[in-house]
Amino acid sequence: MREQTNLNGVKAVAKSLLMIDLHLTDYSPVIVQHPFTSSGMVAAPTEHGLAMLDITQGDENLSAWRGLMANQIDQAKNAYHIYMMLNKPYALSFLSLAEPHISQKDFSEILADAWIRSENPNMDKNFVKKTLVDMFKKADKSILMDGEEKEQFDSFEDTVTVYRGVTSYNAKNIKALSWTTDYQTAEWFAHRFGEEGTVYQAQIGKEHILAFFSGRNESEVIVDPKYLTNITEVQGMSEGINLSQ
Repeated sequence: MREQTNLNGVKAVAKSLLMIDLHLTDYSPVIVQHPFTSSGMVAAPTEHGLAMLDITQGDENLSAWRGLMANQIDQAKNAYHIYMMLNKPYALSFLSLAEPHISQKDFSEILADAWIRSENPNMDKNFVKKTLVDMFKKADKSILMDGEEKEQFDSFEDTVTVYRGVTSYNAKNIKALSWTTDYQTAEWFAHRFGEEGTVYQAQIGKEHILAFFSGRNESEVIVDPKYLTNITEVQGMSEGINLSQ
């Protein structure tokens, strides 16, 4: 990867995402989907102060908002500042597109934050598992993890027991990247939303653990899922799941 970030290249990627069409929802204009906003009602400066602008109504409003955002992108001092402007479901897509222009240091910092901020990156339809695994392999572990996380990672034995809790929402996505070293955390995920989910246990070689995150008190390990072994159900029953997928 690059030693130094090409900030102009990152800004060009951001501006291309800015031009993506708004995706309207049943709750528009309050809720929309776009890389730079989750609402069609945005604040825009006027000569009388800030005013709310409905960017779902008319090209003029949308163009004015895009101009304001493009100006903010131009004023960004680094890649992380641009990343923080993004609507979080689009963060990993931005990072993937910006990769040719970004240093390993910046890439690693953004990847760690984007993964933690994303509600369920394992289910992101824009990425196959191999793409996500490759992103973590390109990152610098010493930057991905803070001091305490790196210390915990270094203390792992050669083979680590990990757990994953699933519900009906993600029951067919057992061999995902995200597992935990804490059984209670997996159990919480299996029972959230009032569901009676399932907890799975597996083993993974330390060399195939790509990162360890403790920021959300989840003791999360990011693994290369093709190296998971001895996957067994330790709670509940689950039918029709092919663990070899």
